[in-house]
Amino acid sequence: MRFIDSHTEGEPTRVIIAEGPDLGSGPLTDRLARFASGFDHYRRAAMLEPRGAESLVGALLCEPDHPQCAAAVIFFNNTGYLKMCGHGTIGLAVTLAHMGRLETGIASIQSPVGIVNVELLSPNEAAVENVQSYRYRKNVEVDVEGVGTLQGDIAWGGNWFFLVNWSPAPLTPANIPELSRCARLIRRELERQNITGANAEEIDHIEFFGPPAAADAHSRNFVYCPGGAFDRSPCGTGTSAKLACLAADGKLAAGDVWIQESIIGSRFRASYRIGESGAIIPRIVGTAFICAEGRLIQQQGDPFRNGIVLSEET
Repeated sequence: MRFIDSHTEGEPTRVIIAEGPDLGSGPLTDRLARFASGFDHYRRAAMLEPRGAESLVGALLCEPDHPQCAAAVIFFNNTGYLKMCGHGTIGLAVTLAHMGRLETGIASIQSPVGIVNVELLSPNEAAVENVQSYRYRKNVEVDVEGVGTLQGDIAWGGNWFFLVNWSPAPLTPANIPELSRCARLIRRELERQNITGANAEEIDHIEFFGPPAAADAHSRNFVYCPGGAFDRSPCGTGTSAKLACLAADGKLAAGDVWIQESIIGSRFRASYRIGESGAIIPRIVGTAFICAEGRLIQQQGDPFRNGIVLSEET
C-alpha cells in the first residue's frame, strides 16, 4: 500500500493513496461495509504495529459517487472504522494539496456520514465544515466505580461523545495515564448501563474539559478514542460536539470563535452556523503537515504481516 502521513495539530493521519483494497463501486456506505467484512486485514496491516501505532488514524482515499465531490474517504483506526474524523479531513486536504489534487479554495469531500466541505486556506491550513451536530441528552448522571458520580452531555459531532465539563486530574501530559484510566471506566459503565446515542448507537468517545493554558483559548480537552488512544489534537468531531452543547446552552452565538486546546496545547479555531434543520454546522480550522510518504510492505512468511493485536480495548 502506498501512503502519505501527516499530522494535524499533533494527531497523525495515514492516507492510503494507492494499492489498497479494491472495494468496487457504488455507495460509499456499501464500500465501507465491504472493507469491514472482506478486507479488514488491510486496515490491521496499516494501523497496527509493526507498521502503525495506536494513535494513528487511517484514511482510504476513494473515488466519490457524488460528482460534485473532489474525493471520498473511509476513516479507520487500530480497532475499527470511524464514521467521521475532523483532524483526518484536515490532514486529507493538506495531503491532496501535496499531491497536486487540491488547490486553495473550497472542495467537497464525501464521507460515510455525508458530504463535508473543506476550504484549503494555505498548503498547511484547512477549514472543515463538518456534518450537522447536536446535543442528544444533557446532564446524564453516571456513577462510575473508581471515578465517582459525574454528569455529562451526549452529543453528536460525526461520532458519539460523552462530554464531561470536569476532569479527574489536571489536563497535562503527565496525567494522561490517569485520564485514560478514568475515561475507559466511564465508557465501560455507559455500555453496562446501555446509555447510548440516538438509535442505540454506541458512545465510543469520552471527552474531559478544563481551563486552557493559553490566555486566548477558551478550554482545554482530553479526548479518549476507540482503541484506547488519546487524541493529540483537540479532536474535530469532539470540538463539533462541544459547539453543539455550547449552542444549546446559549453560551456561544453563531459565528463566534471558540479556541479549543488539546492535551498537548495544540488548538483548533471553531465556530458554527445554523443548518436548515436547526442543528449546527461546525467549522473547524487547523493546520497539518506532511511527515512521510512511502509504501507498506507485507512479505510472505511474516507472522505479523497483518499487524500485532496488543489489546482488545474498544
